[in-house]
Amino acid sequence: MLDWLTGAVPAERDVAPEFVAARLVMAAILGVAVAGTYFLTQRKTRTETAPFVATLVLLTVLLAMVTVVIGNNVARAFGLVGALSIVRFRTVVDDTRDTAFVIFAVVTGMAVGAGLLIGALIGIPVVGLTAWGLSLWGRRSSSPIPATLVVRVGTCPDPGALVAGVLGKFLIDSRVVAASTARQGAALDLTYAARLRPGADPVALVAELNRVEGIQAVEWKGQLSA
Repeated sequence: MLDWLTGAVPAERDVAPEFVAARLVMAAILGVAVAGTYFLTQRKTRTETAPFVATLVLLTVLLAMVTVVIGNNVARAFGLVGALSIVRFRTVVDDTRDTAFVIFAVVTGMAVGAGLLIGALIGIPVVGLTAWGLSLWGRRSSSPIPATLVVRVGTCPDPGALVAGVLGKFLIDSRVVAASTARQGAALDLTYAARLRPGADPVALVAELNRVEGIQAVEWKGQLSA
C-alpha cells in the first residue's frame, strides 16, 4: 500500500570516505577557480574582495557536501531544507556580478557533489572567459566610474536648486536616484548618481557644498578621483 513512499525514500547506503573526500577536495579546488575568476575580473582590492572570495570557495564546498549528503534520499532533502531555512545570507551584494558569481559557486558545488564533474570543468572556463571578456569591455569605457553623493538640505521650496550650481561645476552628470526625509521631516536627504569631471576633486566638491547655506550634511561614496 505504501510502496510508492518506500520507493521515494530509498534505504540507507554506505558512502565510502574516499568518495566524499575526493568530491569535497575537488569542490574546494574548483571553488578556488570560481573565486579566482571573480577576483581577476573585477576592480576591487584584495582587502575588499577577501570576504566575498572566501564565501565563494566555502559555498562551493558546502553545496557539494549538501549534495553528497542528500544523494537520492527525498526525506533527507526535505529535512535539510528545513534545517538550512534558518540560515540567512546577510552580506549585502551591491554588484549584480557578485550575485552571478554566487550562483556560479552554487552550481559548481552542486555539479561536483552530484558527480557531474564534466559540467563543472566545462562551465568554469566558459563562464571565466565570458566574465573576462565583459570586464575588458567595461574597462574600455571612457566614462568615469559612477559614485553616490548624499546631500542633506533643510526644508525649502526647491532643494535641488541649492546644489545645482556646485554640481554643475564638479560633475559631468548627476541625477537624483533617491530622496527621503530626515530629522523627523525637518530635512531632506537627496541621493545622486554622480560622475566627476576630469581632474575634479570630490573633497573640494564636499567642501564647497558644505559652504552653501541650507545644506546640513554631505557624503560622497565611491569614486575618489576622475
